[in-house]
Amino acid sequence: MDWNKPIDKIGMGDINNMVSALRDRNLSPRTISTYVIFCKTFFSWAHSEHLSALVVPLYKCEDSTKETYTDEELIALLKKPNLRKCPFSEYRNWVIINFLLNSGCRAATIRNIKISDVDIAGGLCYFRHTKNKKAQVSPLCAEMRAILQEYLKIRKGADDDYLFPNEFNKQMPERCLSTAIQRYNLSRGVQKTSIHLFRHTFAKKYLLDCGGNAFSLQKLLGHSTLDMTRKYCEIFNSDILRNYDEHSPLAQLQTSRSKLKMR
Repeated sequence: MDWNKPIDKIGMGDINNMVSALRDRNLSPRTISTYVIFCKTFFSWAHSEHLSALVVPLYKCEDSTKETYTDEELIALLKKPNLRKCPFSEYRNWVIINFLLNSGCRAATIRNIKISDVDIAGGLCYFRHTKNKKAQVSPLCAEMRAILQEYLKIRKGADDDYLFPNEFNKQMPERCLSTAIQRYNLSRGVQKTSIHLFRHTFAKKYLLDCGGNAFSLQKLLGHSTLDMTRKYCEIFNSDILRNYDEHSPLAQLQTSRSKLKMR
């Protein structure tokens, strides 16, 4: 876009040319949409200041299908390491994988969970650090509660310590967590190494394999969108906690693995 033009002379033709140029650079539709949102925000301000009459519409793009981990890959990742032989970091990474499949939380949330945030008896984990800055409560299925109970006996630590620390018992840096999961996955023969991919996998399995619904999923993932949907169907925490063992992707995978062993 030619930003040397006077603001009041920039029109939709310029916006469309910008979008075309972004497409020619092979940028993803979501990235292009982000650029257009920036422009929309700027010109909304310009309009309020009577500098421009341009109203920039949102860029509509087709939703792409999110890649997820397959059941075979998940079963390989969920195979418990030998606690007598493996280092603590491998065991910690295994627990993290289980936690991601239980809650579908983001990497930043994982890094900020403290021991005091875990209520095993109540079957809950409190997320103090979320993308929308709102505190969130996440249910723990029976399998996850048992895993965390054993993990905390080995991990030890004070209530104010981070649940998943680095080797110095400090908060894991973002890069450290990403590298740890990447190495763990590759060591299990799984080439996919994205942490965020577990979030997509959780959502897909919760809806398609575990009988969950979109409204409770919105609450579990801490999304602040779907405002219109929320007006028609408000889901309370008690609704999510009820029968969570039937809907948790982690519990469902453990059941599937048990059935496979029995064959």
